[in-house]
Amino acid sequence: MKIKDIRALSPDDLLNKEKSLKKELSELRYQRKIGRVEKPSRFKMIKRDVARIQTILREKELELAKDKA
Repeated sequence: MKIKDIRALSPDDLLNKEKSLKKELSELRYQRKIGRVEKPSRFKMIKRDVARIQTILREKELELAKDKA
């Protein structure tokens, strides 16, 4: 997912997206344990997307705090 697309989402959408990515990562970890991972590179992509989402969420949180002050 591109950063531009992530920034366009609302905080609620970001939280939902993060939750779904974490679930997908969990499923991939399970597949790795049983030896059936088709795309091992997906681990890296999901982890990066989760980190991007968390960063954008934090930026939006700081913007709201700044606006209130």
